[in-house]
Amino acid sequence: MSEQIRLTKGLDIPISGAASQTIAKTVLADVIAIKPTNFRALVPKLVVKEGDLVLAGDPLFVDKNHPQVCFCSPCSGSVEAIVRGDKRKLLEVRVKADSEVKYRKAKPLSLSSASKEQIASFLMQMGLWPMIMQRPYGIIANAEDAPKSIFISAMNTAPLAADLDFALKGRFIDVQAGVDTLAKLTEGGVHFSMNYFTSPSSEFRKLRSVIFHDFEGKHPAGNVGIQINHISPINKGEVVWTVDLLSVATIGKAVREGIYDASRLVAVTGPAAVNPSYVKAYQGSPISAFSDFFTKKENLRFISGNVLTGEKVGLDGYMDFFDDQISILNEGDYYETFGWCKPFRCKKFSFSHSYWSWLIGNGKKYKMDTNVNGGARAFVVSDVYSKVLPMDIYPVHLLKACIAGDLEKMENLGIYEVLPEDFALCEFVDPSKNNIQQIISDGIDLMLKEMA
Repeated sequence: MSEQIRLTKGLDIPISGAASQTIAKTVLADVIAIKPTNFRALVPKLVVKEGDLVLAGDPLFVDKNHPQVCFCSPCSGSVEAIVRGDKRKLLEVRVKADSEVKYRKAKPLSLSSASKEQIASFLMQMGLWPMIMQRPYGIIANAEDAPKSIFISAMNTAPLAADLDFALKGRFIDVQAGVDTLAKLTEGGVHFSMNYFTSPSSEFRKLRSVIFHDFEGKHPAGNVGIQINHISPINKGEVVWTVDLLSVATIGKAVREGIYDASRLVAVTGPAAVNPSYVKAYQGSPISAFSDFFTKKENLRFISGNVLTGEKVGLDGYMDFFDDQISILNEGDYYETFGWCKPFRCKKFSFSHSYWSWLIGNGKKYKMDTNVNGGARAFVVSDVYSKVLPMDIYPVHLLKACIAGDLEKMENLGIYEVLPEDFALCEFVDPSKNNIQQIISDGIDLMLKEMA
């Protein structure tokens, strides 16, 4: 019997450009990139050099502090470029892909006889351990820790997010194998959260070895951090691990077949996308490989991920490690005369009902762009954040503690429970136009630096 949890706070942003449930094409790009910058607090150490030949699943770099944790190539080919930034910081490892992917094969793992240590070692060697994230701080899990429990979210409520049931259709056996693997890494059980309205018809309702939770509510109900807060909040000294559902399937396939298969269905979405739909691609694919979905290159913003938390990567950029969505929007580089005081504006969405567009009804979708409709202002104290953040914390107080660098207040106000993604809606509705996700990110970095 599953637990039902109803959330009354949140916001589903009515943006147009959802992907239709069709697979438009399969993409194997010429060059694929893995970015160490996708991982907080990671110090990468290269194990390849330009020109080296690699198979899918061969290590490209490792964690300098934990050399057994490998980051592997999603495809076979040759290392084309090692991209560095300021102070020789490693930004990307680019692999020129073969026309057909060849895999490094390992012996499949026998879960019935494998110990926790053997499972962890297998996942590290296969490049799968970086898919297991730790709360607090949102860093790669430490295999030496004993997590209180492991959390998996099978619902994605972010704007225009990929439908996980569609994206993983036919891969139930991989997901089950992944769940069975994770269940042996903790004594606290695997918590599996689903959408209350769609869970009865979902194939994942048949999973074994999980504790089901049904969530009802608007975004960010699908965020695993929100779910943890309502199921088993994190206290100081406690550690929980989280794994996204696509990674669970990847882990399961590796356990069953002994290969690192980084292919996935990617939802190409957004108001500026042409015929938004799904594409079969590989982790780290370039944005240029999806050129069929936009008719122009200028004045567009290309985002790896969703419009709230994704990274602006540009046409020459690459998808981030965990992403299964690309969002394409028009740049909002224009000004509106007296825009703030024109109440009609039926083509603009307003959370505060400042425009008359809210009278049209809930079903309308808006062709949103990147215009922030105003400039930065003083940090206004109001209750607007608490209307979209369904967590038992005081968001304004936590943000101010992060700005002030007050570690004790940050601890007391819930910094262990949150990641920047949990505050994305607060940033969207913020009348002061603050970079709220960056404030939380800076606060977490400070905690890591001072509490290490």
